[in-house]
Amino acid sequence: MAMSLVYVTAASREDALSIGRQIVEERLAACANVLAPMTSLYWWEGRLEEGHEAVLLLKTRTELVDAVIERVRALHSYTCTCAISWPIEAGNPAYIAWIESEARPGA
Repeated sequence: MAMSLVYVTAASREDALSIGRQIVEERLAACANVLAPMTSLYWWEGRLEEGHEAVLLLKTRTELVDAVIERVRALHSYTCTCAISWPIEAGNPAYIAWIESEARPGA
């Protein structure tokens, strides 16, 4: 089964924790990691911005990525939410099996 990592940025550690907790509680992802603070540099509305954000990493089954991103967007405070995914190409087989067993909405 294919697995993916979903990368999300949030305005604060608290926002990332809240979104991550909800996604994991709904079993859309097996795990959420929050890394904060992070410094971001980006263009927004014609200006170069610098600010502190938090990173939220979600591990899930690839078939759930669209649902994860949709749910993140619904929970997020940003109008242009960073929510992107990468396939997990390889990893500890036991950990991959754990993601598969835990990322099961409705379980």
